[in-house]
Amino acid sequence: MSLINTPVPPFKTQAFHNGKFITVSDETLKGKWSVLVFMPAAFTFNCPTEIEDAADNYAEFQKMGAEVYIITTDTHFSHKVWHETSPAVGKAKFPLVGDPTHTLTRGFGVHIDEEGLALRGTFIINPEGIIKTAEIHSNEIARDISETVRKLKAAQYTAAHPGEVCPAKWKEGAATLTPSLDLVGKI
Repeated sequence: MSLINTPVPPFKTQAFHNGKFITVSDETLKGKWSVLVFMPAAFTFNCPTEIEDAADNYAEFQKMGAEVYIITTDTHFSHKVWHETSPAVGKAKFPLVGDPTHTLTRGFGVHIDEEGLALRGTFIINPEGIIKTAEIHSNEIARDISETVRKLKAAQYTAAHPGEVCPAKWKEGAATLTPSLDLVGKI
């Protein structure tokens, strides 16, 4: 069953954020756009490249009123040390969320039972706590966060313009479509 257009599953956990431990829950996500980025584990070789990419794009997320949450099955304590020891992870100004109980990875369908780790999953959540996009792929393939930025812009546009849709490769400012009988077979 798809998670699209369903509420974020209930959760409550700890994160490392800007030098402090904070609580993050499904309620934390409400009121603003959120981007949840699942990664297999801290102290790996590919995950820091994605965190650095997210950090390089973080100002754009903030400009769009969105918060980024990096999630692994490690603890918030591990994330503190990871942030302090990895130059790439040290760039993160967003919460590094621990999921040692696997509540989040299971709730979002990215848990690998045999390994106790997460697949690479990316989810965009609207301010009402509803999942609008989901992308899950194998761990050897890292993401390009600029595509997540594009999808967030499309989700925000369609939320603000009901009845319009963003076509393939849509970029901010480009034309959208208004589905109608007149378009059937014309595109």
